[in-house]
Amino acid sequence: MAKQSNRVRPQAARAPKRRAGSARRRVLGAVLLLAMVAGGIGWWKARTWLPDRKDYAVQGVWLSDDNGTVDWRLLRAGGADFAYLTASEGTDTRDMAFAEGVAAARSRGMQVGAVHVYDLCAPADKQAANFVTLVPRDKDLLPPAIRIDISSRTCPDVPGEAQMQSELTTFLNQVEKHTEKPVILMVSSALEKQFHLAARIDRNIWVEQDFFEPAYAGRPWVMWTANSQLRLNAANTPLRWVVVQP
Repeated sequence: MAKQSNRVRPQAARAPKRRAGSARRRVLGAVLLLAMVAGGIGWWKARTWLPDRKDYAVQGVWLSDDNGTVDWRLLRAGGADFAYLTASEGTDTRDMAFAEGVAAARSRGMQVGAVHVYDLCAPADKQAANFVTLVPRDKDLLPPAIRIDISSRTCPDVPGEAQMQSELTTFLNQVEKHTEKPVILMVSSALEKQFHLAARIDRNIWVEQDFFEPAYAGRPWVMWTANSQLRLNAANTPLRWVVVQP
């Protein structure tokens, strides 16, 4: 009688490992699928999310010429009560369609304001001249908004705090003399971290942060860019949606 071998066949020894590996791959695949679905839902909600009207009754949009052609009827129907239009930037950039945009927004019953994108490295008086040349003295315009950020594109060497504040004060004085209204400072979190403008300059503050109300200004704000990626049928590009503190 032949002696029975106790050796296990190699194929039989490897089979459980293959089954375990296959199970792990299935679990991993399911996890990745769930993550993709969740990411897709999050992406879609980010593109369509609006703050609740019960919390912020007045809402609107901040536009620039980068947004291209806007359908003002659809924008109004989408819930925009007002529009801020980027009128000028630095010392020599202007949106020559600003007056046309003001008229179009008003024709839909929307209030309108002007934005100047401030350049930390450019002379304040030339920036003010650029703004007041384009934006008329109009009592029905909303208070002008001054967008201030740290930009390596236009200002790679940021000025010192004393120089920055002196130049900005000069700019504000000239713009406010022209518009006869105090400006709103639209400050980024990066700029506020470095210069603390909200504490140093007594003006209303406009803050920005997608979806979550920001606190970086250190004091109450009046306006908030709550979604910078909103998609509406009114434009072919993402819109910056803004709410007003009740």
